[in-house]
Amino acid sequence: MKATKVMASQDKSSNMSARRIRSRQWRHSRTGTAIVAVLALLLSTTAWFSLVFSGTTARCWHRFKDWERRPQAFSWGMRRQDRSSYKLQPPTSSPSPPSVPHLPFLTNTSLPSAGGELSVKHIVFGIAGSSHLWKRRKELVRLWWRPKDMRGHVWLEERVNPEEGDDSLPAIMVSEDISRFRYTNPTGHPSGLRISRILSESFRLGLPDVRWFVLGDDDTIFNVDNLVAVLNKYDPSEMVYIGGPSESHSANTYFSYSMAFGGGGIVISHPLAEALSKIQDGCLDRYPKLYGSDDRLHACITELGVPLAREYGFHQWDIKGNAHGLLSSHPIAPFVSIHHVEAVDPFYPGLSSMESLKRFTRTMKVDPASFLQRSICYDHNRHLTFSVSFGYVVQVFPHIVLPRELERSEQTYSAWNGINLRNEFDLDTRDPYRSVCKKPILFYLKDVGREGNATLGSYERARGKYDLKRKVFCFPQMRVLRNVQHVEVLGYPLGKNWHLVCSTEDVLQTKSDKQ
Repeated sequence: MKATKVMASQDKSSNMSARRIRSRQWRHSRTGTAIVAVLALLLSTTAWFSLVFSGTTARCWHRFKDWERRPQAFSWGMRRQDRSSYKLQPPTSSPSPPSVPHLPFLTNTSLPSAGGELSVKHIVFGIAGSSHLWKRRKELVRLWWRPKDMRGHVWLEERVNPEEGDDSLPAIMVSEDISRFRYTNPTGHPSGLRISRILSESFRLGLPDVRWFVLGDDDTIFNVDNLVAVLNKYDPSEMVYIGGPSESHSANTYFSYSMAFGGGGIVISHPLAEALSKIQDGCLDRYPKLYGSDDRLHACITELGVPLAREYGFHQWDIKGNAHGLLSSHPIAPFVSIHHVEAVDPFYPGLSSMESLKRFTRTMKVDPASFLQRSICYDHNRHLTFSVSFGYVVQVFPHIVLPRELERSEQTYSAWNGINLRNEFDLDTRDPYRSVCKKPILFYLKDVGREGNATLGSYERARGKYDLKRKVFCFPQMRVLRNVQHVEVLGYPLGKNWHLVCSTEDVLQTKSDKQ
């Protein structure tokens, strides 16, 4: 028993001794590692200081800085200059500023002069068309084209036989062959290549005194006077790219929010047209997968570093159905263009699409600046709200509607892709009133004319499917409007900066015709 205890105590003491030895060895090894690390740090620090402050390193550093200052150090700066012509010069107290390199694509020394007031004669139109649709679409072009004042061409893929009356239309041009270009988009059409080159082909015609090129489709309606007014804000001697995106978020997401959509009109200044004419064919080879013409044009303009100048009067109109919501809530900007006019319902009830467009464009020419501009008036005693979209409609609400709500477009339409959700559109929209008693009474334009310095528009009440319901359920609110059949709007000329400050007044006169 005692022997066993003695042996156990000896084993315990031997184990403790072994632990002490291992712990002592571990401490010695850790201390040694730390000493080695410190010595290595000191050696590396000493080496670094010796390199930094040595004469050789200083000389190499100064040589590198001298090389960095030399123009011949950069090969891309030597394309037009002889390397041997550079000589090191001692620094002076007042060095001259560096000169801007000459851009290779701006070689035309006869750029259009920005002097003199801009007129439509300084603009060349390039209208994209199709020989298969031209017989019908030329009637749309005829609505706004002025043969005696305007210059431009309709570009088709093949020549068509002229007909009587075509001398009042732009001249027909046949586009150049595009078979040498690749087109790999599975859903588009190679005609996008042809249409994208209309700008270059128009520029190469060499027409004199051109400041702007305007591109559009054969189903685009232009307000030419407002177009000239908008372009007056820009310098035609600079590279300028003007237009507007689509109303559809889906279209803008697929193409670009910074792209001018071709149907709404694209405006290119003369210098930008010259630059594009020199690089466009090579640029097109880099984008075979793009869909159409305007995205190809946008891609090449982006390579030149020119941003889009967005103007809210250019309307791509990627919509279908009833366009009332857009026409009755035009932004405070000159109306310049609309597109896809054959894809929407007639603007005025009781008329065909062409008859509506004739009334639309005729009114547009009477007072271009005021056209589609909106005024809001209130009759607080009768709790009425008048929303006047000049040349189109007068809406009379049987209650007070604040301007913030009226400035939103009533969603009476769907997008080009068929989506009719509010978040599909790149503009402020609102849902139509569900209550019959809150819906406005609509008076559409019947006739327009001049009275001295003012414009007088006559608007006629439209008959709708809600008339009977209004008589039955909305008698208290509609009593004051029950017998009103006509509204006349007297509009006065707008100031030069009307779209910056609202300074006009519209006088409303009502004529009551008792039933």
